[in-house]
Amino acid sequence: MIFLRYADQKFTDAEKKLTASGSGRRKIGKIDYQAQGVLFIPEKARFATLLNLPGGADIGKAINDGMKAIEFENEDLKDVLPKTYNALDKSLLISLLKNFSSIPMTIEGDAFGKIYEYFLGKFAMAKGQKGGEFFTPTSIVRLIVEIIESYHGRIFDPACGSGGMFVQLSVFVEHHNKSINEIAIYGQEKVAEIIWLCKMNLAVHGLSGDIRQAVTYYEDPHKSVGKFDFVMANPVREYRHS
Repeated sequence: MIFLRYADQKFTDAEKKLTASGSGRRKIGKIDYQAQGVLFIPEKARFATLLNLPGGADIGKAINDGMKAIEFENEDLKDVLPKTYNALDKSLLISLLKNFSSIPMTIEGDAFGKIYEYFLGKFAMAKGQKGGEFFTPTSIVRLIVEIIESYHGRIFDPACGSGGMFVQLSVFVEHHNKSINEIAIYGQEKVAEIIWLCKMNLAVHGLSGDIRQAVTYYEDPHKSVGKFDFVMANPVREYRHS
């Protein structure tokens, strides 16, 4: 739900920009949003659409259908998004929709990005030490990205978790007025559910990459020897798994 609200905010911002700059001669389509680095959100998956469903509607099914629609329009998310909302209580889903919708869209800065990061961190803490499997504190990620200074080429994270290093890398590249299109993202992670989280995180930030399930110590699905220009990895996480 946080993913959907964050993606919807970015889609809405892009929609306003595209509408303001358009000539009116051609209908704005998916390719225009993709060019803005924004995940395309179909109408049935829009947050406002789900929020304003009539009282008698099957909210869980509607959210599931919205997730399916997003996957259909965005190939990188195929079979990634959760579609089990019908198993949750209807009143809970309505409450979540209302609570997230109350966050003002005009708040300064990347508010939803911070919220998304906050909940990832809380999830990591709830998991105890195992949280390190998928979430590295942002301060460590930023340090690694700043040290490597990878403006271009093939970037590999052998224990990519939720993809935070790739997201921070894109921020670093943007701040230095470089193009993210000059970077190719590759990653590995041993747990399928965490790979889904990583792909969602990449997609909501307008990124894509070749993320595969593997135990890096024993498997090399990317045939990585001599293939990558930069490798990003959290040494603390690697030490713990060793």
